[in-house]
Amino acid sequence: MFAVVRTGGKQYRVAAGDKIAVEKLAGEAGDTVTLGDVLLAGEGDSVADASKVTVSAEIIAQAKSEKIVVFKKKRRHNYRRKAGHRQHMTLLRITDVGEGKKAAAKKAPANKAEAADTATEAKAPAKKPAAKKAAPAKKAATAAKAPAKKAPAKKAPAKKAAPKADEKK
Repeated sequence: MFAVVRTGGKQYRVAAGDKIAVEKLAGEAGDTVTLGDVLLAGEGDSVADASKVTVSAEIIAQAKSEKIVVFKKKRRHNYRRKAGHRQHMTLLRITDVGEGKKAAAKKAPANKAEAADTATEAKAPAKKPAAKKAAPAKKAATAAKAPAKKAPAKKAPAKKAAPKADEKK
């Protein structure tokens, strides 16, 4: 069975036994993680219901990816900047892709008092922003009666150079 999962802003097609490198996930080497955002699942040509599929993986290692060199240059301005970056990543081994119940997003409250607190928080009305007042009629009237723009003034013709007094014939 295969699945398409989304993690770290990217999508991966995985099957049991695959090894993938993803953006850094919390956990140590040997821990098991569940990739919850399953977009598509299936087997062969058939497609299964992705909401019922879970993907579990084991963390192999926390590492850094290849170095990316960032070089900026503006020619003829003696401007050069060189920087490097290595992104943190997690190496995963997919252990299981299969039908199973998804883990609950929130735990149920242990006692009634906590349940009442969470219920009142959910029911609390959100504050509404104050309504904006309509623009006064004066501003609208003056904007409509704005005077037409005048044409730019014409430039005076350029002066001609005076004849030279030192001219010898």
